[in-house]
Amino acid sequence: MTTTEAPPGAGTGAGPGAGAADPAELVLGALRRARVAARALAPATRATKDAALHAVADALVASAGRITAANATDLTRGRFVGLAEGLLDRLTLDEARLRSIADAVRAVAALPDPVGHVRRGSTLPNGLRLQQVQVPLGVVGIIYEARPNVTVDAAVLALKSGNAAVLRGGSAARETNTVLVEVIAEALEGAGLPRDAVQTVDAAGRDGVGALLTARGLVDLVIPRGGAGLIQRVVTEATVPTIETGVGNCHVYVDAAADLDEALAICLDAKVSRPSVCNAAETLLVHDAVADAFVPRLMTALAEAGVVVHGDLRTRSLTPPAAAGALAADATDLDWATEYHALEVAVGVVDSLDAALEHIRRFSSQHTEAVVTRDITVADAFVAGTDSAAVMVNASTRFTDGGEFGLGAEVGISTQKLHARGPMGLAELTTTRWVVHGAGHVRG
Repeated sequence: MTTTEAPPGAGTGAGPGAGAADPAELVLGALRRARVAARALAPATRATKDAALHAVADALVASAGRITAANATDLTRGRFVGLAEGLLDRLTLDEARLRSIADAVRAVAALPDPVGHVRRGSTLPNGLRLQQVQVPLGVVGIIYEARPNVTVDAAVLALKSGNAAVLRGGSAARETNTVLVEVIAEALEGAGLPRDAVQTVDAAGRDGVGALLTARGLVDLVIPRGGAGLIQRVVTEATVPTIETGVGNCHVYVDAAADLDEALAICLDAKVSRPSVCNAAETLLVHDAVADAFVPRLMTALAEAGVVVHGDLRTRSLTPPAAAGALAADATDLDWATEYHALEVAVGVVDSLDAALEHIRRFSSQHTEAVVTRDITVADAFVAGTDSAAVMVNASTRFTDGGEFGLGAEVGISTQKLHARGPMGLAELTTTRWVVHGAGHVRG
């Protein structure tokens, strides 16, 4: 294919609402339908919702050919426009990944229903009985990029927690997301739930995002899941409640008291196992006391794994000649602050735990930090000294994940503090209300 040809799928008008003259009205119409669907979902029983989720899981497997064909179109277009390998990896859906996604849907169905759970309650001296009860948020908008698995995760978590989901998955995955939402909607309708409980507004394009971010009264929460640019746009433009998720400048600190074999395995897993995801490590810090023994091993292993390293002066001086090819330019503040999403990492040597903590406080996105140490005092000080959504002690940052935490899936990983923090599962897609039972009580 030459660069003068149109990329596959261009100009096809793919997706519901394609060709609509007013992107804002397309989004607002979807939100109005979602509001109606949310009212029908809120009182649905667990049995009804779980049956619908199993129907969704079965439909995903049964529709694998249809889904992967759409995904192939997105991948071809992505390569044509030069999407980075990390984004192409996130975009890819094959039959194995679809089966894994379907299994995650069934895992969500097996989880307790958060709706109706009583968080606390009491009887006042005047006889009033109080209960604080979890209830659905209502209509949840999710904005994400090149992640068709999020289409399913977000939809099923919203459904199980009694919410309607309006999804904006971006142009890179538009064909895949269109088919996924069609498959989910068909399964819901067959299970007796409203098909409008899950909708995509990809056809509205970037102009539609603004409508979603300002639709006060129609959307109860918007969750952006993607890169720093997406997060910044949402934070700047939104007039509806939002939760920031996804930006992961994660750190691993190898302490003076670390088991170095264990440290090497953790560093490699955190960086190499899947570098395109937000829980991958982007900076590795090594205590000076073990740098002579550890940095040469680390650099050799990173070089063998094809990782490009932005090292500080001490790291560079300890890099064996055979691994020198992995070194990029000297590490700068920009390197320490970068979320690479690739086989690329910053490595530095620090002279104390306090220096490591100071570095992390300066550059962290407050996603996940990890310490490798045999010293429980150091471990406790590291946990107390970091202010991130998740802290790992002698474990890879890659474990910060809704599935790994037993949540079944996640709609995102919140890096803020209200109202959710860390992997967002079912409970985080609910709010509470107070139910008060009286016997003719008046306040007077």
